[in-house]
Amino acid sequence: MIGPHQDRQTWQEHGRSFGAVAAGYAQLRPGYPADAVTFLLGEHPLDVLDLGAGTGLLTDALLAAGHRVVAVDPSAPMLDELRARHPEVRVAVGGAEDVPVDDASVDAVVAGQAAHWFDPAPAAAEIARVLRPGGRVGFVWNSRDERVPWVADLGRLLAAEARDHEADEGVVASFALSRELAARVETHESSVVQHLTSEQVVGGIGTRSYVATMDEPTRADFLGRVRTLLAEHPDTRGATTLDLPYVTRSYRLTPR
Repeated sequence: MIGPHQDRQTWQEHGRSFGAVAAGYAQLRPGYPADAVTFLLGEHPLDVLDLGAGTGLLTDALLAAGHRVVAVDPSAPMLDELRARHPEVRVAVGGAEDVPVDDASVDAVVAGQAAHWFDPAPAAAEIARVLRPGGRVGFVWNSRDERVPWVADLGRLLAAEARDHEADEGVVASFALSRELAARVETHESSVVQHLTSEQVVGGIGTRSYVATMDEPTRADFLGRVRTLLAEHPDTRGATTLDLPYVTRSYRLTPR
């Protein structure tokens, strides 16, 4: 959601910034574990709207579980990456506040690493509109597991620049308490680990909105500091491959 230090225009600019880094996003951001999808949607195939689908990292997991997916995102370049991997998936450019999907056309709406970009009131109304009776909503986020010392040190370096741009999972309550959804919330925690080179870790950080919107000198300086941390930290110095762990938190919203 919009942070205390930002106006809506600035927030929207950051939300649209991913198109410029779409290829890197697809290659360097973590996917989602199968148990998260099972928790959100159950065992049986459903018609699912992946809202804020981006390059399709959650779509990958939905398709692997047998679900039928329509993917919506405001960024055409991001959807191009999804379409390249999954040409069979129906895609449409659009936002959570104006979803280009018919009324009562899906069994579930899910969002991976995206719901904090939604404006809760109009998005909740749109989600309620496209859901069939008895439908469900699922939000999921991957967050770096800072119980690992070098990941905690990386997090501290990023925090000064990230400010209000990291995932705000508090948005779940805004949806669950909204008049449009009025949902019961259940949660699930799992994990995923990326196996990356140091330079791939740097590249993944480069796909963050607050980095993608920096001017080139500022971005180069910032990513240089990340490289220095990885080169000098006792847990990462000289490592060929790094294990970058994430905690995956899933929220299942069942409208009452």
